[in-house]
Amino acid sequence: MVQYADKTSISRWRLILGQAAEQQLSSYGADGTAVLSEEEQIMDQALADIYDDTLGTESGGGAIDSSRGAGQGKSAPRLSKWLGDVRTFFPDDVVSIIQHDAMERKGWKQLLFEPEVLAHVKPDIQLVGTLLTLKNKIPEKTKDTARMLVQSLVDELVKRMEDDIRRAVTGALNRRQHSPLPSLSGIDWKRTIQRNLKHYDRDRKTLIPEKFYFFDRARRSNEWTVIVDIDQSGSMADSVIWASVISSIFASIPALNTRVVAFDTEVVDLTEQCANDPVDMLFGIQLGGGTDINKSVAYCESFIEEPKKTLFILVSDLEEGGNRGALIRRMKDMREAGVRTMCLLALSDQGKPYYDERLAKILSRDGTPCFACTPTWLPELVEGALKGHDLAELAKRLSSKTSSV
Repeated sequence: MVQYADKTSISRWRLILGQAAEQQLSSYGADGTAVLSEEEQIMDQALADIYDDTLGTESGGGAIDSSRGAGQGKSAPRLSKWLGDVRTFFPDDVVSIIQHDAMERKGWKQLLFEPEVLAHVKPDIQLVGTLLTLKNKIPEKTKDTARMLVQSLVDELVKRMEDDIRRAVTGALNRRQHSPLPSLSGIDWKRTIQRNLKHYDRDRKTLIPEKFYFFDRARRSNEWTVIVDIDQSGSMADSVIWASVISSIFASIPALNTRVVAFDTEVVDLTEQCANDPVDMLFGIQLGGGTDINKSVAYCESFIEEPKKTLFILVSDLEEGGNRGALIRRMKDMREAGVRTMCLLALSDQGKPYYDERLAKILSRDGTPCFACTPTWLPELVEGALKGHDLAELAKRLSSKTSSV
């Protein structure tokens, strides 16, 4: 007896494999066809525009063709429609992948400079990184739209991270001080749960607290100095965006005196832009160029007034083009003076990055643990540093979720 595949499975495989597989897939259908619905046909066309190598144009600035095998040239309205179709019929995580592939495979980066195109783009880390790389080429007519797109992404990332970072800092700096004044962000969850275990409702499987405990939020301003030193080389684009957003959150916390520096072969102090507007900060970063980490660390040393109340975060793949020996000595001296130091080899949702393993191992040996971590785990690292925990041990504990040296 012949076993036929259901229509849904055939349609999915047809979308994955493309038109070239239609005839073969039809043989698996009960009715001898692999017919796509109207919606699936739109999805198929959107995918074919990018992944069918016989279509479209590979020339810089070329638009996605309006039909299979169509001519070449710019067509911003057609591209806008394509973007609209992609966002309508695919989930957000797939949209980001398709947009990125379109830029890489079809060479339409220049079309990001058209306002009508940017209005249909879904902002994500990779796309904003590309936009910032090309920011000096953006024409005046598109700058406002580009800024709105970057602002949209920044707002999304701040919303994702702000509560966790504030809670980590608050918990670290006020862990022994409690207050009768209620504050949602200042709840001492550990003590509240421990003291209310007797009020656990077994039927509802819910803990019903009789009393909440809060950290005392009355604290001095600038209790700690946090220095974020960001490598702005082209390979660090995702990390630069995340580091900028997280730095802006640090800058909004009164207990922290936050300093933000970006570097390639030169050093740029972005502290003021970070405190005022993280979008301005991102547009102040120039992705690409060489790397002189030692020069940037030397500049950052001028901000250290109380070493034991200073956290230094280096965001870099450690591809040093400057004086490696001086950098190693400088980082070791900083650590021995009491500064809490860490190196984030990457700060992104992606996998393990490429980095200088030899230099990372030397820094780790000298007391500066080096991680490649997702933003989700940064609050715990920051909290551990401010509490005075052994960051090397913390690195081992998080090793199953982060890549550490």
